[in-house]
Amino acid sequence: MYLARLHAAKDENVKIGFIGLGNVGGKLAGSLLRNGRDLTVLDLDPDRVADFVARGAKASDDASDLMQGCDIVITCLPSPAASAAVVGQMLEHVRPGKIWLEMSTTDEAEVKRLGAEVIARGGAAVDCPVSGGCHRADTGNISIFAGCDRATFERVLPLLTTMGRRVLHTGPLGSASVLKVMTNYLATANLLTCCEALVTMKAAGLDLATTYEAIKISSGTSFVHETESQVILNGSRDISFTMDLVKKDIGLFQAIADRAGVPLEISPLMVEIFNDGIARYGDRAQSDDIIRRLEEATGLDITAPGFPAEMVDDEPEEPGYEVVPRGRS
Repeated sequence: MYLARLHAAKDENVKIGFIGLGNVGGKLAGSLLRNGRDLTVLDLDPDRVADFVARGAKASDDASDLMQGCDIVITCLPSPAASAAVVGQMLEHVRPGKIWLEMSTTDEAEVKRLGAEVIARGGAAVDCPVSGGCHRADTGNISIFAGCDRATFERVLPLLTTMGRRVLHTGPLGSASVLKVMTNYLATANLLTCCEALVTMKAAGLDLATTYEAIKISSGTSFVHETESQVILNGSRDISFTMDLVKKDIGLFQAIADRAGVPLEISPLMVEIFNDGIARYGDRAQSDDIIRRLEEATGLDITAPGFPAEMVDDEPEEPGYEVVPRGRS
């Protein structure tokens, strides 16, 4: 059982709406509920909504009504198009004092466009995607980027520190989405190199459990290795993130590079690899199933005993705080 957080700046009367109770959104909303926030939820899956209602949340059937009845509405949805549809429904009830938080991984231009519409009606907008894995979202220990003006950031910081441990103000609206896409690109590159390393070591006759530890204690380690390599070696490959979402995210990163005129070399290859993975295993295959391409090519089984089927955050829930970049007061 997690310990609830105490926030001196928290206004207990703030009504929060949360739209999108998927792998990440459901866990972020769970942190709000666990910490005593007044929460109303909306999702296309009635079973997810029923679960939250059973734990004390209220339910809404309509995004427009949710914005009308709440002070802050959070969206955590699978695509920019889904967010656009929802925000379009909410706009008629945006007025001064209302805040929209976009926690989806989305396109910078789209979040700026939608945010401008919210701001034009007197509301405030923040793009605040998360990073660190579903297991850390579940415990409130995930990291959160926040793009908005400083005054708005200070208004929402107590809420963000309820959902995450490390909160970084990244600059104006849209900046958080650019940085989030970058981090997902790096995570995907890490995943692909971990897959190649594990398969190559197995082919070379090395023990995979020993290989895992060698990487972990070396300069070659990474967050992705220490988490995703474990569920790869277990064989479950269940990281609660699917290939279609990887393709979306690395495609968004490639689009940023294209707009900036940066001639990337590794990124297009990564897009090609995941296009092939989707063609073989389907859009909704777990992202870590990408290692199957190499297993099939080599005939090797990249599993080992003693590794978990899913990641669980064993760190205690702790109060969140703002991360201040170097050189800033």
